[in-house]
Amino acid sequence: MTLAAHVVVQRGSLHLDVDLTVADGEVLAVLGPNGAGKSTLLRVLAGLLPPDGGRVALDGDTVWDEGRAHVPAHDRSLGMVFQDHLLFPHLSVTENVAFGLRTRGVRRAEARSAADGWLDRVGLVGLGDRRPGELSGGQAQRAALARALVVDPRLLLLDEPLSALDARTRLTVRAELRRHLAEFPGSAVLVSHDPVDAMALADRVVVVEEGRVVQTGTPAEVARRPRTDYVARLVGLVLLPGAATGTSVALDGGGVVSIGEETTGPVFVAVRPASVALYLERPTGSPRNVWPVRLVAATPHGSEVRCDLAGEVPLTADVTATSFAELGLAPGAQVWASVKAADVTVYTR
Repeated sequence: MTLAAHVVVQRGSLHLDVDLTVADGEVLAVLGPNGAGKSTLLRVLAGLLPPDGGRVALDGDTVWDEGRAHVPAHDRSLGMVFQDHLLFPHLSVTENVAFGLRTRGVRRAEARSAADGWLDRVGLVGLGDRRPGELSGGQAQRAALARALVVDPRLLLLDEPLSALDARTRLTVRAELRRHLAEFPGSAVLVSHDPVDAMALADRVVVVEEGRVVQTGTPAEVARRPRTDYVARLVGLVLLPGAATGTSVALDGGGVVSIGEETTGPVFVAVRPASVALYLERPTGSPRNVWPVRLVAATPHGSEVRCDLAGEVPLTADVTATSFAELGLAPGAQVWASVKAADVTVYTR
């Protein structure tokens, strides 16, 4: 493993205690809500914040170990891309990219040549003489990526690298970043609160909540089987813990859900909003799951309206804007919700 870390930090109400390993050529995404400790973790890995305990090693070389080793940030083989790129405004783009090499004693001409080569690779050829203030947001973030990679780091750290970009630019830069990460031979750690960034860029995802790892796996595994309400909401699911007996699950919060296959023991029930149908009157027919609910909130969601529903079984439903209008729905409305048993996902807690 290029990166092996156990990070312990106590800062006010945050108690961070996280273990990470990242292999050569692997991209690890750290997901979590605000205040979970994601940026604190990244600052420790970068050497910008001393932890209160643990150990950080790169390629087997210890760069921090409580009471024994502390390698400063500028002596670690790493590159870092910040949310707001943090380019030096008084230097040209080429000089910004070459800065890390110059601090390592590389001659000016050689450093500029390497910087120009990376500017070409990230699509900024011909812009090296400009100042950062003359670049668009996407161009500035590409320059920041070039600055991080030109020093040939063993570890690449990315702190919300796409969050400051507008939606259209974000799509383009995400695709380019994915290509560069695929070519990067070292370890990469991406901190984000955006599941789309994590799913698109990472080989593996670690979810941190309140300073602890609550779930880890490939993006597909995490999206398919979330283990906390935060993760479920990130991937657009409603998560309901309960206990299964046969083809029924008694939910911890009350209510019963019928499922398609026999199961026993503690389980999670996951329901996709698209699987929830709404009716003004109790539906007849084959659905085994029918509950009275109250519409709490309605939010436009693309071509649909996302409806948050309160009741014995709390749910979220996606309905078309046309159906929403035809049903005459509004917050406070009493409706019936139905979900087919075959559309309910169940897995062990």
